Amino acid sequence: MTVAALNRALLARQGLLERLDAPLVEAVEAVGALQAQYWPAPPVALWSRVAAFDPEALYAALEEGELVTGTLLRATLHLVSAREHPAYAAVAAEAAGHHWRRTDAEPGAKIGTLLTKLRAYAGKTPRTGEEVGAFVEEWVAEHPKALSAAELKRQRELKWRPFQRWSAFVRAPADGAWGTKAPSALLAAPRPRGAPKGDKALDEVVRRHLRAFGPAAPDDVAGWIGWRTPPVREALERLGKDLERFEDEDGRALYDLPDAPRPDPETPAPPRLLAAFDSVLLAYAAKRRTRILPDAHRDAVYERRNLQIRPSYLVDGLVAGTWAVEVKRREATLILRPLERLARATRAALVEEAERLARALQPQAKTHKVLVER
Repeated sequence: MTVAALNRALLARQGLLERLDAPLVEAVEAVGALQAQYWPAPPVALWSRVAAFDPEALYAALEEGELVTGTLLRATLHLVSAREHPAYAAVAAEAAGHHWRRTDAEPGAKIGTLLTKLRAYAGKTPRTGEEVGAFVEEWVAEHPKALSAAELKRQRELKWRPFQRWSAFVRAPADGAWGTKAPSALLAAPRPRGAPKGDKALDEVVRRHLRAFGPAAPDDVAGWIGWRTPPVREALERLGKDLERFEDEDGRALYDLPDAPRPDPETPAPPRLLAAFDSVLLAYAAKRRTRILPDAHRDAVYERRNLQIRPSYLVDGLVAGTWAVEVKRREATLILRPLERLARATRAALVEEAERLARALQPQAKTHKVLVER
């Protein structure tokens, strides 16, 4: 498959060729786990992918528990559906091992009791990070042999944050009000009976990656979920009879779901705006992202100094610039920063798309405009 063919396959699955006309929860599942460490990003990502998306629908789905956000792949916050969370959480926990440990010292036999009690403590009431830390501190005081002196010292230096980043938690607003403010309290994630574990959970998550980002190679999937490549390759081999197999232009083996869309490489792709930390820019091995991001633009999008991934926009399916929003005196300005020359018709279509996004992001602003920097 050519780079162009892989690009159109990705865009079709992500709703970036044609916006997805589906209920919000189904749309989130279709496009895969959404990066959510920067809370303003998910509404942008969904607006660009889902027809008639309204941010209030996102907050309502979170309030109802149909969607959840928590520390999952690569120990990073992601937004997923509640029904798909257990497999993601199992895969994240397996990748992290003893997720909370920060030294090589073996914990005492009772540490499992702490984790059970910690889940129960945050079972119905959202708990702040400070409350979780205080709970663990109190339990350790009652069980002084549960942690080594070195582990205890390190955890206190970190204010027990490793326990707060457990994949068994989801985030929730402490006051129960979902909206533009990032949720920072912790709530135990539902753990349904029969939730997948081990190879079954890994196989499910691998299939989800192909559904959202395929065709993909083992190292692409491994990089996205934070695993080593060999067990992911084994999972793909287990699933082999149910998958299609291709090669990229370098001869790399790629896997895909048989019924997944793979449009003609010449299919027109409209301008689209991507969120900060957009998932499509992270879903492949670091040196294998040219199906969406030209190598010439990597440094303009990935800000390595502080590990930021800037909001960007697509022209003909490829990153061609970055963007930002400024609000002054109730005037919202979306600034487009091209990384290559824009043809007149392309520029007009991009500006129209950007203005609609500005209105969606800043509905309280009195005026909205788009500025294209030279």
